[in-house]
Amino acid sequence: MLVLSRQRDESIMIGDNIVVTIVDIRGDKVRLGINAPSEIPVHRQEVYEAIQRENLRAARLEPRDTEGLGRLADRGPAQAPKKPASRAPPVIRGSRRPCPPPRRSPVKPPRSSR
Repeated sequence: MLVLSRQRDESIMIGDNIVVTIVDIRGDKVRLGINAPSEIPVHRQEVYEAIQRENLRAARLEPRDTEGLGRLADRGPAQAPKKPASRAPPVIRGSRRPCPPPRRSPVKPPRSSR
């Protein structure tokens, strides 16, 4: 294992395209920023190990575990449950007038920075 000392805002290069930066140090915790290409997965060790366990479990499926999946596919897409008949529209408190429909705000283009 390579052990390096770094200060806050200093970085370590891994290969040509992975940068690990020390973002913050608080007591016995260090916050790291990792800049890597999107095709390289980056996980905490415990998450990585959970993914590996789940992949092994999925690889051990027995043929009997998948029985019936073909019959489900033959049924076609699942039908959405029918919604109950709608009631009267919601009313503004203290009034008998129905609530106006929600207003949608227009999409504004981003401001240019000058």
